[in-house]
Formats: sequence, structure tokens, C-alpha cells
Amino acid sequence: MSGKIALAGEFLLLFVLLPILFRPLAPKLSPLPALWLAAFYCWIVMRCFLGYDAARMWNTAPLRGALPSVLLGFAAMAAVTTLAVWLWRPQILFGFVRGNPGFWAIVMVAYPIVSVWPQGIIYRAFFFERYRPLFPSALMMILASAVAFGFSHIIFRSPLSVALTFAAGLLFAWRYEATGSLLVSSLEHALYGCWMFTVGLGALFYHGAGRAALTR
Repeated sequence: MSGKIALAGEFLLLFVLLPILFRPLAPKLSPLPALWLAAFYCWIVMRCFLGYDAARMWNTAPLRGALPSVLLGFAAMAAVTTLAVWLWRPQILFGFVRGNPGFWAIVMVAYPIVSVWPQGIIYRAFFFERYRPLFPSALMMILASAVAFGFSHIIFRSPLSVALTFAAGLLFAWRYEATGSLLVSSLEHALYGCWMFTVGLGALFYHGAGRAALTR
């Protein structure tokens, strides 16, 4: 019981208190340093206290079987979001690509490394390894992971950011649970995230000048 209480306290600190405390700072500070510090803490705990095998992060065995459904789901999401942006804010559709193709290309390469990978460590690998005693069923683990992932995006001050990341978090957590591979889950996360920037919705997930386009 004491172990579960300690886990619950750590959970509340990492996944509730820290996003709340960072929210007032987010308009002026990039969340990436805090994200990487949290990922480093999670990695140390996994390696030193949970006996996590680092090779599991790069497990490519499930990729071949999972790839068709990953790509099919991505294609459906891309079609729906393209239509939604075209109907809602046609002026921002593919605006990042059209307005700054060089920087867009950099984001496409950097985003999976500097953002997706540490998020995968925190909200999938660490979360599932660390908190399974608190959420004993697979469904509870997936739901709790998605709630934590969505809640972390309160720093962007948009209910739509939280709603979209919660929905995506359900998929990414399910993928991790189904495959046991952080690589597969992170690949799917990278595809979805890169597309959000491409289609014109990147300002929902990053504090930058592009945010103004969503409010016009």
C-alpha cells in the first residue's frame, strides 16, 4: 500500500502538478528543456530501478506487422484534417509549407527527435513500466496514459490542443501496449505530429508566431 501511495504521489507530481506550474511560463519559455529533463528522470528510473532493457526501445520486430494499420490510420487522419482545415480556416491550409519551406523541412527532421522521442519515453515507456500497479488493466493504462498526455498540453492554452492530443494519446498508448515497441509508437506519433505542422495546425502545439493565424 505504501508503495502505491508513493507511486500515486510521483504520478501527481509529474503529470498533474508540473504541467500546471509550467503553464504560466509557457508563453515565454520553450517546453523542450523541461521535457528532456523529465525524460532523463524517467530514463534513470527505468534503468536503475525498473530494470528496463534499453533494447526494447528500438524493437523493430513488430514494425512490419503494424505498419499497414499505422499508414492506413495516418492516411485517414490526414484526409479528415485537410478537409477540416479547408472548411474552417482555408487561409492557414499548408501555410507553414508555403510560407517557410526551409524551416518546415527542418521541423520535419527535428520534431521526431527533439519532441516525439522524449514524449514517448515519458508517456509510453516509463508510464507503462512505472504505473502498471496503479492501473492494472490494459484499458486503464491506455486511458490513463492518454489523459496524462492530453493534460500536459494545457500549457498551450487551447482546449482543442488538449482534445486532439488526448485522442491521439489513446492511439499511441494502444499502439505501445499492442506492440511493446516504443519505436513503432513513436513512428506513429511522429507521422501525426509532422502532419499537424504541415496541414497548418502546428500553432496548436507550439507557442510561436503561427498561433495568431488560428485566431483570425
